[in-house]
Amino acid sequence: MYPELLQLDLPVVGQVTISSFGVMMAIAFLVGYQLLRVQLREVDRDEELAYDMLLGAVIGGIVGAKLYYVIQHAVGTPAGFFELLTARAGLTWYGGFIGGALGVIWAARRRDADLGFVADLASPVLAISYAIGRVGCFLVGDDYGRPTDSWIGIAFPEGAPPTTAGSLRRNFNVDIPASVPDEAVLAVYPTQLFEVAIAGLMFLYLWPRRHHDHRQGWLAGVWMILAGAERLFIELFRAKDDRIFGPFTVAQLISVALIALGAYLVAELHEPEPGTPSAT
Repeated sequence: MYPELLQLDLPVVGQVTISSFGVMMAIAFLVGYQLLRVQLREVDRDEELAYDMLLGAVIGGIVGAKLYYVIQHAVGTPAGFFELLTARAGLTWYGGFIGGALGVIWAARRRDADLGFVADLASPVLAISYAIGRVGCFLVGDDYGRPTDSWIGIAFPEGAPPTTAGSLRRNFNVDIPASVPDEAVLAVYPTQLFEVAIAGLMFLYLWPRRHHDHRQGWLAGVWMILAGAERLFIELFRAKDDRIFGPFTVAQLISVALIALGAYLVAELHEPEPGTPSAT
């Protein structure tokens, strides 16, 4: 685990900590920006759209991720709304996706770009950026899975929060035998690495299909199906305490909705664009 890469003593500002998660998130956005530019260059479109999409995704994504986290945890927790809002920890994927999507829609409207075209541009980018971001989660010990005795289990003694028996009981209501003391550090499923691998495979599948012959928005539908299925699967292993719909987590319900929307778009947009040769 490398939650903190370095600390800087800056004039006026004081001590600033550079976290591994922050660095990986910055890399994810920069890689995404470059891939957007490559795609726009390939179709001879203005590359300034990539900058606007990046700006919308950064601002909307961070705001959405934080607000989703605050809404999830503000009720029934000792921490107040403002404390949760200003805490360094607490960014959620689906909140970031919703906020980032709104930001990218703003960028599309600003540049008078078709939403289907923009969504297709973003689809492979979302996959690889997500994989990079989950590397950051692994480095800080966040978003891990349930305790396991399997050989793949990894302990995060300084995670956010640490994988001690007491922390898992308090934060996630994990059913751990009473004989296990609170201070015991437990190995858990490294779900962050599962997601790095799956999202990486998603990118390898989506990137060669960026020049598809279907109507604009079709590739976005494919990404929705894959992303929803990926999260639906990962939630089976996650240490979570938001199963407010029986055995299902909130993320799983959103995933089902994402898969359904993706399936609709794939079916609806399967035909080739008017005026183009039929898809092979």
